[in-house]
Amino acid sequence: MSQTIPFIDLATQRDRIRTRVEARFSRIMDQGSFIMGPDVAELETQLSAFSGLAHTISCASGTDALLMPLMAWGIGPGDAVFVPSFTFAATAEVVGLVGASPVFVDVLPGTFNMDPEHLRRTVEETVAKGDLKPRAIIAVDLFGQIADYPAIRGVADAFDLRLMSDAAQGYGSTLDGRMAGAWADVVATSFYPAKPLGCYGDGGAIQTDDAALADVLRSIRVHGGGSDKYDNVRLGLTGRLDTFQAAVLVEKLALFPEEIEARMRIAARYTTALSGHVAPQTIADDVVSTWAQYTIRVPGGRRDAFMSSMKEAGVPTVIYYGKPLHRQTAYKHWPVGGNGLPVTDQLCAEVVSLPMHAYLDEPTQDRVIAAALAALG
Repeated sequence: MSQTIPFIDLATQRDRIRTRVEARFSRIMDQGSFIMGPDVAELETQLSAFSGLAHTISCASGTDALLMPLMAWGIGPGDAVFVPSFTFAATAEVVGLVGASPVFVDVLPGTFNMDPEHLRRTVEETVAKGDLKPRAIIAVDLFGQIADYPAIRGVADAFDLRLMSDAAQGYGSTLDGRMAGAWADVVATSFYPAKPLGCYGDGGAIQTDDAALADVLRSIRVHGGGSDKYDNVRLGLTGRLDTFQAAVLVEKLALFPEEIEARMRIAARYTTALSGHVAPQTIADDVVSTWAQYTIRVPGGRRDAFMSSMKEAGVPTVIYYGKPLHRQTAYKHWPVGGNGLPVTDQLCAEVVSLPMHAYLDEPTQDRVIAAALAALG
């Protein structure tokens, strides 16, 4: 067996920033600024500048970043929030946590992102049934690609719904030069270490241009506090981002634009080599993806054999996601739009992700490509 290559390489980036990160850690230790220290404010300012959104509220995880806006909007029992089923559990989990009902929507077969037409039909069905009140949409920027926000925004406006971008995988992705915040009321992201912009633990952030909403989110972040720390004016969380993680992210953000360009270049080489043999995730010409994952479809029941062959060649592969949310134990009792989610079900049976990171050099990538072509026969 050949030596296994890494699926994601965090070490090369770590070595680039180690000295600067360690200097920040040393300062934090000397100052004792472990909670909401100056690095947190520095990060929030820089993230706002990066995105063009006025307010950034850092928080303890990507899940908190999704949960806190729902809390701020007062979404709860009897409300419907429309989410894709082809995504990580956190997108729907937060809806259930506030007592509302996730309603599952299908995705597009090429981009893997929410299907705006199926969304519209699902909202119309929910209105017609009358047992749930439509309140919000959470669109996911899956595998790094920004969703079709102009179309999704049209549905949100037609039914007076809030729109949240789950940019955990696609923070920094653009459509026609604009990030998700150009259309979404709120952008929520995760800084889990494996994300394109990740820290060395858990972390997240919420971004918005809505000043009043930002004030409520800052209150929720610290137990729902008001002007007096012991006058809690609403229910909240312990949702603060650790100062050490903010220090890591400030240094990583400085590299982020360069790394997005590298991921785009690597993805283009994959696509050139593999198109015609398998169907990669499609990316429109006016989209810049952060390529959190490079995902292909291996149809005809050949995925297990493909993955086995890749493993023998020392090339790791991962399935994101093998079981859709609407079929998982914790979520299968919630509504599904239309006559089911056929595209989602098919994708879950076919998708497999190849090694992808900003430091994947061409010889290593060529090895992945050669193994994939051999595995595909």
